[in-house]
Amino acid sequence: MGNLGATEIILIVLVILLFFGARKLPELAQGLGKGIKEFRKATKEIQDDIEGEIKKGDKPKEKTTDK
Repeated sequence: MGNLGATEIILIVLVILLFFGARKLPELAQGLGKGIKEFRKATKEIQDDIEGEIKKGDKPKEKTTDK
């Protein structure tokens, strides 16, 4: 189900073109691009936070001696 061929992609584009028209297509594509950009940015921030927490946990703890 995950593999789309050229025929399927062309059919999807034609259906979208019929629904929204040629004038709205650039606006829709721009909005989709911005959404994808924000999603990637958010996932990158989450990944960086997780990796930072993992690195904090990997540091060797100093031994403390109570005298």
